[in-house]
Amino acid sequence: MTPADLDAMAGLLGDPDVMRFYPSRKTRGAAAEWIAWNQRNYAEYGYGLWIIETLDGEFVGDCGLTWQDVNGVRKLEVGYHVGVEWQGRGLATEAAAACRDFACAHVDTDELVAIMHPDNRASERVAEKIGMNRVEDDRTGSTAARRVLSIRI
Repeated sequence: MTPADLDAMAGLLGDPDVMRFYPSRKTRGAAAEWIAWNQRNYAEYGYGLWIIETLDGEFVGDCGLTWQDVNGVRKLEVGYHVGVEWQGRGLATEAAAACRDFACAHVDTDELVAIMHPDNRASERVAEKIGMNRVEDDRTGSTAARRVLSIRI
């Protein structure tokens, strides 16, 4: 993910359907911050969220690994956003599985989590398809509880 991806990321993170389970859509400025955050993650950890695209170079979304606070414990999360026109084709599952496999091979952790709004059944299905099971609800912060699924790696 680079600043050259700003138009695509602003469109994705500003889409009301993609972001319906988030407190709000992201502005163009917030999308730029999202890209900068991921570049800091690359520099510090060697990974973050990456761009998902087709073999023909069409933008699909983002997916990757980031460290998150879950009930006061630092955990590695696989996160994903896929454009509405690409949803339902298994691309989020394929990308999340690749991230799971990368984490198994390259990250010193024994657990991978996915965190989502409790009503986001599509996201939960992706996590289940890569072997995750619901383990807890995260009550970190001021937002409503988030569902946490996990897999040992």
